Amino acid sequence: MKKLFVCLSAFYVALAVSADVIVMKSGAKFIGTVKHISGGTIEFSSEDVGDVKIKQDNVVSMTTDAAKPVEYVDESEASGVVACSNGVYSLDGKDLDMKQVKAVVPKKESWHGSVNLSASAARGNTVSETVTLMADAARRWENDRFTAAAAYYFAQSGDSKESKQKTDDRFEIQAQEDHFWTKMFYSYVNGKYEYDRIMNLDYRLRLGAGLGLPWLEGRSFDGLGIWSFNQELGASWVKERYESAFTDDYAAFRYAHHLAWDPGWLDGFKFTHNFEYLPDTADWADNYIIDSDFGFTYAFKANWQLLGKIEWDYKSQVAEGTKHSDLRYTLGLGYKW
Repeated sequence: MKKLFVCLSAFYVALAVSADVIVMKSGAKFIGTVKHISGGTIEFSSEDVGDVKIKQDNVVSMTTDAAKPVEYVDESEASGVVACSNGVYSLDGKDLDMKQVKAVVPKKESWHGSVNLSASAARGNTVSETVTLMADAARRWENDRFTAAAAYYFAQSGDSKESKQKTDDRFEIQAQEDHFWTKMFYSYVNGKYEYDRIMNLDYRLRLGAGLGLPWLEGRSFDGLGIWSFNQELGASWVKERYESAFTDDYAAFRYAHHLAWDPGWLDGFKFTHNFEYLPDTADWADNYIIDSDFGFTYAFKANWQLLGKIEWDYKSQVAEGTKHSDLRYTLGLGYKW
């Protein structure tokens, strides 16, 4: 029995030694597996606490029992035993500059996206309903990236059920495929379809191609969080038809940029900004489209998130009796995967 006890004790000690260990400033110790490190956050899994996210500022030391993959911002890779002591990381005993590291144990690429819903209703002096539904999906491969998004906006209001009138009835869907020739250069093809009953727009179809520069892609800066920023320049073909039988068909230049920012010190928050400008190649000053938005998501529990968004669309030439611009505010609940 004594020998059995000794063997079991040695076995459990071996398990503890072979595990990754994190020591907190509070004195608490976590034993388990480092799942991912980026942006000053350690994703850790153990039987005691499950899956947790630990801020680097709260850690005194970390050691891994075996080699971990490391991906640098220049897309090169390495592997080795990773350790951390008082904020200083090392790889196989040599100092590791985390400014040059994209991630330790990089996450495997897979499909991810979200579905977000915002709705409201009123009864009494005002009778109204408002619904906004947004969805997106994306995936990144070694040399390719695919993104898609769709949205539907509906609103009606009046002082009674019989007097209700639509104030918003719009749908749009878009997709883009990027091919990375180098880590700092890619080509793209994209398309977008939309209709807007309030603007009397039967449809607008855009097809385009061009080049992009990913200046930042998941780049971490000390105290400033994780940033992604890219710019695109290309050409598009635009065809649109209005209920008034007014039609337009033209070639356009396209400029766009996309910004994503995870501040890090605002746990769970992520901010985004997108801008797109398409002027007619034959009539720059009088015929153009501008789409712009600014938004945020806040991941508050499991895969649930709060979404807020401001969108501004402008079209210089519109159907008679309609306005050139639309400004929309959205605040809703979403689920991401």
